[in-house]
Amino acid sequence: MSNTTVRGKVWTAVTQAFKLPMALIMRMITKLINRVLMNTSALPSPKMMNGQAAVDCKRRKMVVGLGNPGMNGSRHSVGMAVLTTLAERLGTPDSWRSDRQVSGEVFVTHLQDIQLVLLRPKLLMNINGVSVAKAASKFSIPPEHILLIHDELDKPLGKFGIKHGGSARGHNGVRSCVDCLHTDVMPRLRIGIGRPTGKTPVDRYVLGRFSKEEQPVLDSVMKQSVDVLLTFLTDSQPQTSPAEGRRASRKNKARALSPPQDTTEEHKQN
Repeated sequence: MSNTTVRGKVWTAVTQAFKLPMALIMRMITKLINRVLMNTSALPSPKMMNGQAAVDCKRRKMVVGLGNPGMNGSRHSVGMAVLTTLAERLGTPDSWRSDRQVSGEVFVTHLQDIQLVLLRPKLLMNINGVSVAKAASKFSIPPEHILLIHDELDKPLGKFGIKHGGSARGHNGVRSCVDCLHTDVMPRLRIGIGRPTGKTPVDRYVLGRFSKEEQPVLDSVMKQSVDVLLTFLTDSQPQTSPAEGRRASRKNKARALSPPQDTTEEHKQN
């Protein structure tokens, strides 16, 4: 066996040995940053909205598009793109305003009898939860009424689905929200982006833009995912897609971090 081969195998073993500890270290650093940002800035006080007391929040919901500010069009920010499409569907796409108290852009509107708060965090994906927690405090919205929209590597492009709480499944933006809200009950709309092919690193792939060939599929996903989103927001007991033919289990009550629940409503663009 040549020296080059031996050195290559030793280097591979060393890098594999350090991969897990480094991942844990990065996870701890991100969690620390979340806590520091939450502690160094006072949470906004509950806000009076349209003459209603802040405690009157049973019909108030928030939808959050997770992503990286300034990276519109990237796979990792597809949640923000869906949220923007939702705002356009609601008829007032130019009503976004920057809100320093919540470190994000906010759009407040009505959907039937629901007071709807749309949020685009202006923080990096790994600390999106700080913005979400601040907005939840300001608008008096409990975690179970906060819906997160985010990219999903484990779904191919063209598929999307509602997940009713549970673990972050490795998504750093969702993990930040879980850390800052101290619960994992938030429902999520997961938009499939698929996994990279070949030797393309995952981080480079998710930060890249959709290709010209992928764009027609993405456009269809945008439209259909907003349809599902509107149904979910206005239906007290949303149904799964006809192909699945079953009702998803919903556990919308305060709880400690729970193991993953297989309660996904999956859809595929037509």
